[in-house]
Amino acid sequence: MVVALAWANSPFRAAYEELWATHLSIEVARFRIEESLLHWINDGLMALFFFVVGLEIKREVVAGELAEPRKAMLPIAGALGGMLVPAAIYATINAGGPGGAGWGIPMATDIAFAVAAVSVLGSRVPTSLKVFLTALAIVDDLGAILVIAVFYAHGVAWTWLGVGAAGLAACALFNASRIRSPIPYALAGLGVWMAFLQSGVHATIAGVLVALTIPAHRRLDSREFLRRSASILEDFEEASEFRSARLVSGGQQSAVGALEEAVEHVQTPLQRLEDALHPWVVFGVLPLFALANAGVAIEGSPTVMLGHPVALGVVLGLVLGKSAGITLFAWGATRLGLAALPPDAGWAQLHGVAWLAGIGFTMSLFIAGLAFGEGELTSVAKFAILVASVVACLGGMVVLRAFGGDSPDRQE
Repeated sequence: MVVALAWANSPFRAAYEELWATHLSIEVARFRIEESLLHWINDGLMALFFFVVGLEIKREVVAGELAEPRKAMLPIAGALGGMLVPAAIYATINAGGPGGAGWGIPMATDIAFAVAAVSVLGSRVPTSLKVFLTALAIVDDLGAILVIAVFYAHGVAWTWLGVGAAGLAACALFNASRIRSPIPYALAGLGVWMAFLQSGVHATIAGVLVALTIPAHRRLDSREFLRRSASILEDFEEASEFRSARLVSGGQQSAVGALEEAVEHVQTPLQRLEDALHPWVVFGVLPLFALANAGVAIEGSPTVMLGHPVALGVVLGLVLGKSAGITLFAWGATRLGLAALPPDAGWAQLHGVAWLAGIGFTMSLFIAGLAFGEGELTSVAKFAILVASVVACLGGMVVLRAFGGDSPDRQE
């Protein structure tokens, strides 16, 4: 983020703009896709990010914090408030104006930055609230995905959308057939992505939908894995008559292969893919996306930019709307008996975590690009997102440092 801002406001600003405007194409027979480098990142690499988000959503729904209805209600209620209140604030400020389409920008929470911020505070934040923030951000991501799919699709080409649906059906068939290899899903998923790219529905949605078809079942349960592993290790030990400093015996090699198979079968394909892709997304895709999208050229006074209705809507939505919406809706859910505050947490602490959810960054930048395309409104929105994310992060840390060490405050 800092590098992008410095580059876009340096004497090398033209080089920054020219780099991302560079056009690259892929051509197979008569089929050709040509996009700028910026669009390849936003439409292509970000599909991988959304694929990992889809895996996280499915994991939480199948076996995580969203699997138990009562435990799930607190983050679901908080996420609902954290989407509706910021959107309402933005829409009120920009009603009837040119920035009206950006109401989805302050709805988003950047899960990576929010969780990283809460982790810095260590024991000042109860583990239950770290889990709450993670689950809330996942529900928030799901809401943002639905908003993108429904409200930011342009000129839907139904034939291409039908091709994408056929690819998704193939992925679902692979799952039903208990196919665990990632290769068929990758090939079909690539076809789904290409179809969505041509359909008018944003291509990144394909990543989420394909992720939901990845198997979440395992072939060995924990007890059977332990039994089989113990037996394999015994076989390995019995085959130790071949002594070499560099090589194992044939029997040992066979045992190692059997152990690798058991390790693969005790994990779900969903978990394996998530673990394998997560570092690439966090340390590759997201920094590249930030470098390409956060380079806002600040024209004139930053104060004047922040006075723009779009900037006001984004800042007030992310900073005040998120914290107020999450806290109020979570409190309302507990008052209605739908959810319960964790026993090791207080409302002041939850409010501090709600501030951190105002770090919109990645998802907000992404939606800003969809809402406004390229132009002045996008630059204003991006600058406001960066400012709001910093303020929300600092505000959350101040609240949590002030109340993190106290006993849970349960005054209602």
